[in-house]
Amino acid sequence: MENQPKLTSSKEVIAYLAEKFPLCFTTEGEARPLKIGIFQDVVTRLPEETLFSKTQLRTALRLYTSSWRYLHGLKPNAQRVDLDGADCGVLEEQHVEFARKQLEEAKARVQAQRAAQRKEAGETTANRRPRPAAKKSAPNANSAQPSSRTSSQVKAKPAPVRAETDVKPAKSQPVKATRSASAADIAALKAGQNVQVRAGKSAMDATVLEIAKDGVRVQLASGLAMLVRAEHLQF
Repeated sequence: MENQPKLTSSKEVIAYLAEKFPLCFTTEGEARPLKIGIFQDVVTRLPEETLFSKTQLRTALRLYTSSWRYLHGLKPNAQRVDLDGADCGVLEEQHVEFARKQLEEAKARVQAQRAAQRKEAGETTANRRPRPAAKKSAPNANSAQPSSRTSSQVKAKPAPVRAETDVKPAKSQPVKATRSASAADIAALKAGQNVQVRAGKSAMDATVLEIAKDGVRVQLASGLAMLVRAEHLQF
């Protein structure tokens, strides 16, 4: 155990718990409701555990119980389970109702974000479409007839000459500079900090869960947790 490297992400902690307690935790499919106080049960069953800290365990459990697949498992008459998979009582109605509302709100936020992204993509496409060329007017039949007036009777007006100083160049719009997150930016991040994750030309609000070796694990407003690279974070 001493030679085994420590776990650095919540995903790794959850995978480890699923390996140690497969009748309680799972990394695939619908998750079963956990016994209230499962955190202390894990600490008691793994008193010599050195692969992760209590803070990491608490963060991993929070991520696990806020995921959509876990909330889907909070159904009427569902049984909570302990580390060995034994039933620990039926879910209370208020917990079932809370999970239902959380799912509805999360799905509504995701749908609104997707609708906004589709609208923005449609507007961008419309702006790029070429405008139809103006129709040329048919020549006037009368204009083809020679004028009866002599050149002495018609005084041509000279075209006004505009000085170069009268022509003002179009002002260029300032472009907001963007940059990818640097190593210093990532090092300064803390769990619970609010950030934005870039997805195409839009950005989604998110909360930092932890700093992993291969990126930053965040939780979107929808409740979905994901690992993103530094260049996808907006500062």
